[in-house]
Amino acid sequence: MSRDAFSYDPKDAGDVREEAPRRPARQHRSASPDAQAARSPASEAPDRGDSTGVREQHSSRDERNDSPRAYYVRDRAYLLRNSEMHSLTEIGKFRVIAVSDLAKYAYDGNRERMASDIRTLARQSLVRDNTLEISQKKTLRVVTLTKAGHRLLKNTNQLPDDQPIYHGLVKPREVKHDADLYRLYQKELARIERGGGRPVRVLLDYELKRNLNHDLALLGPEKDDLDRKGEVAEKHGLQLVDGKIPVPDLRVEYETPELELRHVDLELATRDYRPRAMAAKAAAGFSMYARSEDASRLRRVLDEREITAEILNL
Repeated sequence: MSRDAFSYDPKDAGDVREEAPRRPARQHRSASPDAQAARSPASEAPDRGDSTGVREQHSSRDERNDSPRAYYVRDRAYLLRNSEMHSLTEIGKFRVIAVSDLAKYAYDGNRERMASDIRTLARQSLVRDNTLEISQKKTLRVVTLTKAGHRLLKNTNQLPDDQPIYHGLVKPREVKHDADLYRLYQKELARIERGGGRPVRVLLDYELKRNLNHDLALLGPEKDDLDRKGEVAEKHGLQLVDGKIPVPDLRVEYETPELELRHVDLELATRDYRPRAMAAKAAAGFSMYARSEDASRLRRVLDEREITAEILNL
């Protein structure tokens, strides 16, 4: 849904979030267990023409080898497979993920295994599986971390020290938009990896706003000074546009093949976006995506307003 450019408001920083504990080295994203298995050569190569059979054999072998291990938090032990832990980390980074997208991207389309893992995680009270009404005729099944799931990731150091971890739903009315950010990330991730890069960290708009709020509050009486405000925007890798600091829905930080740290700011535009808001997002240099049902209308608005920007299909 439409999110206007950021202007200072200390109350806007609220979110259910905790930092992961500090760690000496930054971890990088690893492929899902199923995806790793799909890339591993079989000991006896089957007929290459039967690609479905190849994937099923790899998936079955991966499941057999993925034995549960114990993770201890206080006086509680959790028995989890690698695939289940991978799902926890994905959900924790994005706060809410549509079950269909989790199956597609984290399980290489293996819906049966995803369903089994989600049942196991829910049974141990680590995730919450919700089906929410997003319109009068449509529902969306999503998963989020519970407090116990958040605590497990935090205490067992499953994510880099500077990767925020989220749990629970904060804005149920925006659940469709927020859940789509995982799919948006996957689209951009494919572009990054095609260029030889690899992801390092993801930040949601709540985190970016929180950090901006902190630094703008430190300006005190100078918070309306455009030069000082511009300095704060630059510090956070953002731009000042018409006196405001537009904030993207999602930031992906990644390493280039030359090991340079870069980031790309992503915006999921909807048909409700006002032309002025779209112009500000474009001027801020965000990569804009839209669902297929919204993309053609948004492109038409851009053309009519002579706004130079590209709308990519989600």
